[in-house]
Amino acid sequence: MDALAGLLEGPRARGAFMIRACFDPPWAVRVEDRAPLTVMLMVRGEAVVLPDAGEPVRLRPGDLAIARGPDPYTCADDPGTAPQALILPGAECSYPDGRSLNGSMDLGVRTWGDRLDGGTVVLIGTYLMEGEISNRLLDALPPLLSLTTDVWECPLTPLLMEEIVRDEPGQEVVLDRMLDLLVIAALRAWFSRPEAEAPAWYAALADPVVGRVLRLMQDDPAHPWTVASLAAKAGVSRAALARRFSELVGEPVMTYLTGWRLALAADRLREGDATLDAIARQVGYGSAFALSSAFALSSAFKRGYGVSPQEFRLRAGRP
Repeated sequence: MDALAGLLEGPRARGAFMIRACFDPPWAVRVEDRAPLTVMLMVRGEAVVLPDAGEPVRLRPGDLAIARGPDPYTCADDPGTAPQALILPGAECSYPDGRSLNGSMDLGVRTWGDRLDGGTVVLIGTYLMEGEISNRLLDALPPLLSLTTDVWECPLTPLLMEEIVRDEPGQEVVLDRMLDLLVIAALRAWFSRPEAEAPAWYAALADPVVGRVLRLMQDDPAHPWTVASLAAKAGVSRAALARRFSELVGEPVMTYLTGWRLALAADRLREGDATLDAIARQVGYGSAFALSSAFALSSAFKRGYGVSPQEFRLRAGRP
C-alpha cells in the first residue's frame, strides 16, 4: 500500500447529502451541521467561506473548498452579509431566528436557493457520518482547505452538474461514488502542494525503516506482529526500531498497530454484516476459538472507542 493510497482509503460515502445551491447576491448561509467533511465546488459566481477561527477562503468559478467538521462556518457572497439561513445536523434548515426553512427554498431535484439561474451556483457534497478509517484522513486535514484553478482543474464538474439533478433509480449510489472520486482527486492534488501538512505517520512512510514497518502492518494487519518480528523484517534491532518509530510517528509501534486494527474493525462494523469473529480474524485478533477472537476484539474495541462493537454497529445504523 503506497502512502497516498493508505491515506485516501477512507472516503466511502453512503447516503451522502449532495445539492446544487443557486443564489443571487447578497446571500449568506451559516453551517452548523457538525458534518465530518463537506466539499464545495464553485460553478458560477464567487463566494467566501468564513470559519469561526482561521482565515477566510475566497472561491471563484472552478475553485474547490473542503471544510472539516465539526466546527461551524459561514458561506456568503461577502464577509459582511448577514446569514439568511442556518444549516443544522440532519440537513435541517431554518431561518436565523429558529423558524423552519425546510422546503421553502427548494428549486427541484437536489437544488436549493433563490432561483435556478442565480448569479451564484455551488455544488455541495457532505459526508453525514464518518467511517473510522477516514478519521486518519480527517486528522491529516486542516479545518478548511482550498484548491484554485491555477493549481488544479476539477475533471468531474460537468458530470456532477448533470448527475446531481437526475432522479433515477440508484442515483444516490452514483452520487456517493462521485463524491468519493471528487474528494480523492482533490486531496491527491492538495497533498502534492508544499503547504499541505501531512500527519507524522504519513511523513514517516518515506523513512526506509519506519516506512517499511508501517507498510507491513497496514498490508497485513492480521499477522501476529511483534516489535521483534517487525524489526527483523526491517533489518534493525528491536531497540532501534522502537526508538525510531516513536520519534517519527509519535507513538510506540504496538500502539500504532492496535489503533490501525481497531480502525479497520470499526470500518468493517459500519460498512458490512460480517460477524464479530470474522472481523476479529481479519484485523489481527484471531484465535483457534471463535469466542476468544470475538472477546479479544470486543475488549480492545471498548477500551479504544468507549462502546462495544455491537453498540458501535447499531449507532452506525447497521442491524
